[in-house]
Amino acid sequence: MNIADMNWMQVEEYLKRDDRAVVPLGSTEQHSHLSLSVDSILSERVAAEAAEPLGVPVFPVLAYGITPYFKAFPGTVTLRVETYLRVVRDILDNLAEQGFRRILIVNGHGGNSPAQGFVGEWMADHPGCTVQFHNWWNAPQTWAKVMETDRLASHASWMENFPWTRLAGVAMPSAQKPLVDMASLRMQDPQGVKQLLVDGNYGGYHQRPDAEMLAIWEVAVAETRALLTGSWGR
Repeated sequence: MNIADMNWMQVEEYLKRDDRAVVPLGSTEQHSHLSLSVDSILSERVAAEAAEPLGVPVFPVLAYGITPYFKAFPGTVTLRVETYLRVVRDILDNLAEQGFRRILIVNGHGGNSPAQGFVGEWMADHPGCTVQFHNWWNAPQTWAKVMETDRLASHASWMENFPWTRLAGVAMPSAQKPLVDMASLRMQDPQGVKQLLVDGNYGGYHQRPDAEMLAIWEVAVAETRALLTGSWGR
């Protein structure tokens, strides 16, 4: 259940019987022909669908992340690493103070990886609290399903093209885009990244059949839910 559908009294009652919570992390950045909010849409949705049958509250997605390399693409917003980690710390501190002891972070953006390292530091300062950091899109079972579907999968390609990340009236290119030279890409400033990527897709088809995408989604939701119902979630 989403925190947006609860009041504080209901959360207080929930904490008397359970101490789990889910915090999705996203980003606002270019995703080629898809929504600028792809990473936020997907992390929040997979978190909500995974947690709903369990009655575990899902907090609103942190919709801004660390994405300096895409700054030249209009609509992209990036936070400094220091700023981002302070925000994540404040969120976790507040949840711990209120009685949440088991927190699942569902991350939808690779650039947010500094927060994954930070989690261990935070737990060391908060005995009795456990935080799991889950990159939902490249978790073992989900990534295996992606690779089974099409091995050329990348940022802003078909693997992020779900019915809920597309934009009305925007046509997708039909050709498979060659994979960008990643070594060269990593050496570019934001303007160079934009020039090298052109439309923003790193490589691969822009879209695959919905049946294939929904099959991947089912695996992703189940894999995320398992983190809440496994030994940590009891």
